[in-house]
Amino acid sequence: MEFTLKTTFNATAKQIYKAWLSTQGHTKMTGGEAFVSDRVGDPFTAWDGYIKGENKILEPYHKIVQSWRTDNFEDKEEDSQIELILSETDGITELTLIHTNVPEDGEHYIKGWQEHYFEPMKSYFE
Repeated sequence: MEFTLKTTFNATAKQIYKAWLSTQGHTKMTGGEAFVSDRVGDPFTAWDGYIKGENKILEPYHKIVQSWRTDNFEDKEEDSQIELILSETDGITELTLIHTNVPEDGEHYIKGWQEHYFEPMKSYFE
């Protein structure tokens, strides 16, 4: 299963990119404790360890690709992948999230992205 979500933030692509890949920024913008790095190959955790993954591709202020899994994934299930694409116009950034290789019962992650990332991020960047 895969899905694509889009939203906009009153922030620059640089602000979003740096917050996403910073332990302090990621924690503050989502409200869940995160440990994150801005280096390819480094692991990360988010939402108090519920989410785990690794940085795969980092194109500063434009694209972030990470492996991604939650505690709900079965051991035999492969990691899913998220790709964030940031497109800024006049200080407003559109974030496109492409989430691929999601377990078949993973429809609830759509709501999770909206409630646990996009909504708190909108408040954080206002």
